[in-house]
Amino acid sequence: MAHKPPRESTDKIPVPKVAQWLVPVKRFLHIEATSGVVLMLCTLIALVIANSPWDHAFEKFWHTHVAFEFGKLKIDGHLGHLIVNDVLMTIFFFVVGLEVKREVVAGELRDPRKALLPIIGAIGGVVTPALIYLVLQYGQEGQRGWAIPMATDIAFVVGILALLGNRIPFGLKIFLLTLAIVDDILAVLVIATIFTESIAWGYLLMALAGFALCWLLNRIGVREVPIYVIVGIAIWVGFYKAGIHPTIAGVALGLMTPATAWIGRKTFLEVMGDFWDSIRQDRDTETNEAESHQDSHHEPVPVNLEQLQFLARESHSPLHRLEMGLHPWVAYAIMPIFALANAGVELDPVALTSGVSIAVATGLALGKPLGIFLFCFIAVRLGWTRLPKGVNWPVFLGGACLGGIGFTMALFLNALSFPVEEYPVLEGAGKIGTLVGSAISAVLGTLILLGFTKSSSTQGIH
Repeated sequence: MAHKPPRESTDKIPVPKVAQWLVPVKRFLHIEATSGVVLMLCTLIALVIANSPWDHAFEKFWHTHVAFEFGKLKIDGHLGHLIVNDVLMTIFFFVVGLEVKREVVAGELRDPRKALLPIIGAIGGVVTPALIYLVLQYGQEGQRGWAIPMATDIAFVVGILALLGNRIPFGLKIFLLTLAIVDDILAVLVIATIFTESIAWGYLLMALAGFALCWLLNRIGVREVPIYVIVGIAIWVGFYKAGIHPTIAGVALGLMTPATAWIGRKTFLEVMGDFWDSIRQDRDTETNEAESHQDSHHEPVPVNLEQLQFLARESHSPLHRLEMGLHPWVAYAIMPIFALANAGVELDPVALTSGVSIAVATGLALGKPLGIFLFCFIAVRLGWTRLPKGVNWPVFLGGACLGGIGFTMALFLNALSFPVEEYPVLEGAGKIGTLVGSAISAVLGTLILLGFTKSSSTQGIH
């Protein structure tokens, strides 16, 4: 007689929701920590090449002309601009959209009181550096680069926190992660509103129709990823040809991704229990026949491997699967390629002291921590919110200084603000300002955290 597995007791195994929510967060922090090292190495490689005899060949490579034609539709441009900044960065922004959706559904942004501190900090960390930049560049040609110092690069920040080890409170890591996500949301709004000069409405309607189709496909239960990829490509083309930066399409698709699994945990356990019963019954039958020395005419119960595969896949939400699947590619491939294509700049002494580079560096190294700290300090003093557990004001100041590391998004906004074909000098100055400001922020934040934390502090990155 077959013995049934303890299905009822399995169903009652408590799995705290907070533990489920922290799994992707901890994995995210671990990946970001190691990818920050890769990103730094690629940045150094780009800088070395840009200041070597191979700089012209390196620049020529990224300016290789590429084109895609489909009937009358043609999309062409340079390798570095079209493929890296438009195509690959759309995938980067898609993952940003997934991260935002996760935070809203099950993260810090789900609880208004917990979300208030990083939201206020992000607003202060966006407004203050932009104002400082405008004060320094008002009325000059470089004024259009005010958005460059507004975003935090979480990969470098988490990489530094990982190097500092278990002395950093986990609450500070979550705060900086959430702040960077809110930063990205504000940066996306700037890209959508400021860097869209004219709109081709026909192509925009095509993109909107693609969004509607995605929604419909999800509602009727279409689960094949390739279908959504094809629709996503059509949406990307619609945005690109409409004159709206296609990275916005990536964020929107990320936000549309379902955050609930097709198969719930209870159904998963019931179906797996049925499979288990069938397998145990088949095994016990074979055992009984062998013990009685009978010729076996028993037909094994077939196991539907495709159904098992579907069950395992659909017991996780599309949001979870896509974020877990794409995040390593973004961290270890897309962002390093972006750094190679965009971080290379000639370290010209004149460019180092230009108005744009000083304004960007000041915005990052001074404006970001000042805005984050002051806005949060006021909010806490007014009783609107409170500091994360285990974090005091000196430690928080160190974290705010790390918020001035604005590498990836800052370089991306620099490329949008100063197209290299039109503003080659300002584009280079913006890169130098980003690198200098981020370096100062990293050193200052690290020294403050080393001075005000102890190695026996709280939980580190796992």
